[in-house]
Amino acid sequence: MSNQPQQNEIKIADNIPGAEYANAMQVNFNRDEFHLAFFSISGLSGRVVAKVITNPGHFKRMAAVMNDVIKKYEDQHGAIKEAEEMNKEIGFKA
Repeated sequence: MSNQPQQNEIKIADNIPGAEYANAMQVNFNRDEFHLAFFSISGLSGRVVAKVITNPGHFKRMAAVMNDVIKKYEDQHGAIKEAEEMNKEIGFKA
């Protein structure tokens, strides 16, 4: 038996071509799930570039990791200036 820790294998689905730029996000939730929609907005138009649905426990863990990464970034590069708030109303056209 080996004492080496088991490594997880992570695969990227073929239908995920690459990264998408997002400059806005909307979060909704119910008792069981958090729904995140990421947008790329330019001027008066935009588009949804990604949607993620996760459970509350995973969402809380991800938020903690993001806060930790922000702290590490600011320790190396200085304080991040928060982006200006965009129009809170995001509309969809069919």
